[in-house]
Amino acid sequence: MRIAEAWRVALDALRANRLRSGLTMLGVVIGVAAVVVLVAIGTGAKREVEQQVEGLGSNLLIVVPGRLEFNSAPSVSRLSLSDVDAVSRVVGDPSRVAVTVTSGETVRAGTRSTFTTVQGVLETTPQVFVRNVARGSYLTSSDVDTARRVAVLGATVARTLFGDRDPIGQQVSVAGVRFRVIGVFAPLGQSLGVDRDDEVHIPVTTAHRLYGTNRIDGIAVKAPDRERIDALGERIVAELSKRHPDTEFSAVTQEQILGVLGDILGVLTGVLAAIAGISLLVGGVGVSNIMLVSVRERTREIGLRKAVGARPRDIGVQFLLEAVLLTTIGGVTGMALGVGAALLVGELSPVPAAITWWSLALAFGVSAAVGIIFGVVPAQRAGRLDPVIALRTE
Repeated sequence: MRIAEAWRVALDALRANRLRSGLTMLGVVIGVAAVVVLVAIGTGAKREVEQQVEGLGSNLLIVVPGRLEFNSAPSVSRLSLSDVDAVSRVVGDPSRVAVTVTSGETVRAGTRSTFTTVQGVLETTPQVFVRNVARGSYLTSSDVDTARRVAVLGATVARTLFGDRDPIGQQVSVAGVRFRVIGVFAPLGQSLGVDRDDEVHIPVTTAHRLYGTNRIDGIAVKAPDRERIDALGERIVAELSKRHPDTEFSAVTQEQILGVLGDILGVLTGVLAAIAGISLLVGGVGVSNIMLVSVRERTREIGLRKAVGARPRDIGVQFLLEAVLLTTIGGVTGMALGVGAALLVGELSPVPAAITWWSLALAFGVSAAVGIIFGVVPAQRAGRLDPVIALRTE
């Protein structure tokens, strides 16, 4: 039997039982659509994280006490401003070194208040990280040296406390201590549901007085170029280890952070795709069951074809093509639904979604493979039927 003729006969057989064929394809449609949507969400989340990490700045080196790993417990920081001075000498340019000491505090302005992240920083933060001031000005070295009570508000904090009023020159209280607002950051927006504009910057020396501590949570260094960033990290860790022999330090680059996050999100995407693939497996079982029913219903047809010269292989190919046609049509329909659903998710929700060609190719290939795998048994059963017994079947 010619392949073109076999495809025509398979299509006619599916048309003869439209409702049954549609219900059989439904499992494949749902499985393929789920694979496309979940892979798109996982890929979109991975790209979003990469963009946010890269958006912090270029050639960044993050230095923290302990091991910066996801399975390690956080270490109590023993870093202080004297260590920052030592790191600045290693780097050779103090303007390339930024620090942070962070706490969650209630910030008030008049009758309004909000709980936000308050960071004690140096005046170098805008040079090390990408942080632009929309109104007013940023902290100065004089503010840090004299522990002045001034603050730069994130866009969300400014909007919450002052609404449409200009906050520059206004007073806010942080943990009960009054500060003067000197600047407002340009909006950065949300990242994976976290509002990056919900923070307040104050001089690190002021933060030490406010929190009753002299610790530094972490140091960020902007390397001159990518080629020297690893060597610079080793020198900084060696200097800090010499100053604190009983403490372990880690210097992590953006590429290393992206690598770890990429691996985690890649595994998550694979798990989501595997979960969605279970419905494809269920759909394949449904295809196999319906094809077995079809073989039983068309026993006399099979016997008649064999009686006029059809070979067992021809009969097997015929039923195998019907199974593949079922899953292929279901796969194409599921891909269209999955792409539409992914675009809808990306537009209407904060969850990012990115459609990739390989997810579409994978979904289509798996749907076709399901038809082949689950169509083999019914096809073999049809091909082995005895024509005499088949013709006698009522």
